[in-house]
Amino acid sequence: MKTTKTYAPRWYNTYAIHFFRLVITRILPASWFRASLPELKNRKAVDGFFKLEIVSHCWGYSNMLTYQLSSFVNFPPTKCALTVTVFYAKEDVKSQAVLDFFNQKTVANVTWNFQAISKGKLFRRGIGRNLAARSTDADWLWFTDCDIIFHENCLDSLADKLQGKQESLYYPQQERTTEMLAQDDPMLRQDSEPQLVDINADGFSLHSRDKAKGAFQIVHGDVARAIGYCEKLKMFQTEDDCWRKTYEDTAFKWLISSEGIPLDIDGVFQIRHVQKGRYTKDSSVSRVRSKIRRLQE
Repeated sequence: MKTTKTYAPRWYNTYAIHFFRLVITRILPASWFRASLPELKNRKAVDGFFKLEIVSHCWGYSNMLTYQLSSFVNFPPTKCALTVTVFYAKEDVKSQAVLDFFNQKTVANVTWNFQAISKGKLFRRGIGRNLAARSTDADWLWFTDCDIIFHENCLDSLADKLQGKQESLYYPQQERTTEMLAQDDPMLRQDSEPQLVDINADGFSLHSRDKAKGAFQIVHGDVARAIGYCEKLKMFQTEDDCWRKTYEDTAFKWLISSEGIPLDIDGVFQIRHVQKGRYTKDSSVSRVRSKIRRLQE
């Protein structure tokens, strides 16, 4: 007999997350909510060529994903072996088509690892990140989003900067971003066929970062394997019926007691966009969120 998937009430998980953020993190030790961190002296310090895994999620962002995957083809690493892990749902047929296109391409030092999961798991980003953290054999993982582009010399400069490092968390100290793009901007080719593309770097402006936020979390592989990614925080491992605003990156930093250490990395680009793919097109939520993002810009 077929069973219907049920989810926790929306208000319940929202309440749990905010209670955790505003109360629990202030009064209880992080060690209660994770396994023990490996001691710094016992963590591997890479020397030379090593393994890197980049982990992203995609729902309704096939145009952005095309730029990201193209950057690995256009600028493959020469100083590390890269595994590109993308979590997606088969219902997103445009993203599926993009992934099928790139899966046919053989790139030196790049292994495609495209993981189809249920929408319920995809919509809670902590689930996919935890799966990757627990299963990886990489020396370093970069938890990112599909609107980040790893352009010229990005991965090789990252490889240089990670030599001998043993801290839990790092991040790029600067990135280059577009202005907030409308959905009809030529760069956001929402209805284009899967293809290999590149960016005009002149259309991006330089910005600095002050912590490892969201798409900019570079985590030591030994730490990831030991504690997963918010594995013992149920609210970040519970499936959902639509994409939620993500707080698990903040929770992860609390668990490891670090906001991250900056690294001078080349070629980190981000496409900023008004309309969020995770919200239903032209819905009231989508319109409100788009207005907020314009005001923030």
